Amino acid sequence: MAFKTLANQCLSSMLLKSRIPATNVLKRGFRERKKFYKSVSITESEGVFEINLDQRKLKTPSGKLFQVPSEALAIAVCTEWDKQTDIIKQHNMQMTTLCNTALDNPTGRNKEQVITSILHFLDTDTVCYRQELPVDLVELQTREWDPLLDWFNSRYETDITSTQSIMPPAVPDETRAKLKQHLLTHNEWALFGYESAVQSLKSIVVAFALMDRHIHVERAMALSRLEEEFQVSRLSG
Repeated sequence: MAFKTLANQCLSSMLLKSRIPATNVLKRGFRERKKFYKSVSITESEGVFEINLDQRKLKTPSGKLFQVPSEALAIAVCTEWDKQTDIIKQHNMQMTTLCNTALDNPTGRNKEQVITSILHFLDTDTVCYRQELPVDLVELQTREWDPLLDWFNSRYETDITSTQSIMPPAVPDETRAKLKQHLLTHNEWALFGYESAVQSLKSIVVAFALMDRHIHVERAMALSRLEEEFQVSRLSG
């Protein structure tokens, strides 16, 4: 995968994370601390990019040297650290956290395990679960989600359907196999980006559409929060 595409995927995930509270395990141990540096810079070494806080090299929570495979990712991380004021708020540094996850792999998972985690959302995909009432919500879900589901099935040659039952819709083994094969073509960095987006959106369909640039971040958020925003509008109206 080209690094430019990888950067776009991770940046999309970062934008999503900035709108949804993150649950990444690396964030749990983060504490606010006083800013100890004045300048942030980037250096390139043997095809990888590093972040400098004054003269110190940025490191991951496990102590590894923080190195990313593209300048775009490095700039995103550098920007996060540069925007910190008197207090470093690492829980709000979404791209740094995502990169730390890819670098440290704190749960020790391999590609197959990350892909399994992603595909698990096929059984709970937000876009596939529809309401029977009220009619306005049913019509909204049909209007907003059906075209995206049609696009997904056409793009990936899959057969994912929606349901109004509390039971998950049946997902053919062939569909799972095709999506797994697609994910296997990506490297670990991209897979962590996919996983982050899917977890944030609670939808493989929406996340894949975002990663394919079929929709933009704001649209992805709106689609994933469709029912919630509908209920809010009814209460406020």
